[in-house]
Amino acid sequence: MRTLKKGRRLSRRLGRCLGRSEAMRTLLGAVAGALVLFSASVALAQSAYPNRPIRLVVGFAPAGPTDILARVIGKGMGDVLGEQVIIENRTGAGGNLGTEAVARADPDGHTLLLTLLTAAVNESLYKNFKIRFTEHFESIGGIAQTGLVLIVHPSLEVKSMSDLIKLGKAKPGELLYATAGAGTSTHLAAELFNTTAGIKMMPVHYRGGGATVKDLLSGQVKIMFSTIPPVLSFVRDGRLRGIATTGSKRDFVLPELPTIMEAGLPNFDVPLWFGLVAPKGTPQPVIQKLVQALDRAMATPETKKVFDAQGFTTMPMRPEAFAKFYVAEALKWGKVVQALGMSH
Repeated sequence: MRTLKKGRRLSRRLGRCLGRSEAMRTLLGAVAGALVLFSASVALAQSAYPNRPIRLVVGFAPAGPTDILARVIGKGMGDVLGEQVIIENRTGAGGNLGTEAVARADPDGHTLLLTLLTAAVNESLYKNFKIRFTEHFESIGGIAQTGLVLIVHPSLEVKSMSDLIKLGKAKPGELLYATAGAGTSTHLAAELFNTTAGIKMMPVHYRGGGATVKDLLSGQVKIMFSTIPPVLSFVRDGRLRGIATTGSKRDFVLPELPTIMEAGLPNFDVPLWFGLVAPKGTPQPVIQKLVQALDRAMATPETKKVFDAQGFTTMPMRPEAFAKFYVAEALKWGKVVQALGMSH
């Protein structure tokens, strides 16, 4: 009798265990099925990418070099991808508003950022700005670079770098220079010039390079380290006077101007570079489509024509190479920001 009762209890326990196992198998099967459906839907979404217009965010005002570059690259990529690339100028905080908007966007490849030197500098320039390349972005690749040119309004009695240094020493704190915004290459170059030349010019910050041109031409501001594209035609026709360029060698579009190093300040090399990124977590198949579209956009005759006319030189980099380059630039300019006491 005892044996019979033990057998019945054992049978009930086995039944309960088997029931739980069956329920577990049912649950696991449902989860697996859901994962398969999810993976299939993700794969379908990626294969259909893009399925609506793409936003290419620019952190500066229209007509500046970043905007010019974005429009020619966006047009070329849109032609390849079969969807329109819409340029969105999200200005403010030295480009930080645009950078943050893309960092917070859905990582589906439909929101991209044309990033540049300024964004790398801002990681150390703004103490409360928490966006970091390695944490918030996926690299797509490098695009181009250009030099800067030191320009003055013709009404200023300055025809050489030595003239400007002499005037700056005679009028400490009185000379005003324009910038495309705090932390931009135009700002960094001028502050580096102040330090190395031993003078003190004061900045007037604008909301982008294009916004400075009108005031430069009218003489409201008389000095600027400008990116070359928006002022090239005015330097050539004499409405603005070119003094020197900031590269390690003479710029190919303004070969008549000496470099600042040639003119007497050693190790003065401040180029402006550009690249393309997407929000962190953007699927790699989508990144690869964007890389291919960027490559083909860079190779078009239209892009080459604009690059040549505006003074851009190509800076093709694969995603991994551009990511390493960006991090190195952020570190390098972070040291400059600290040395100049510019962080705020």
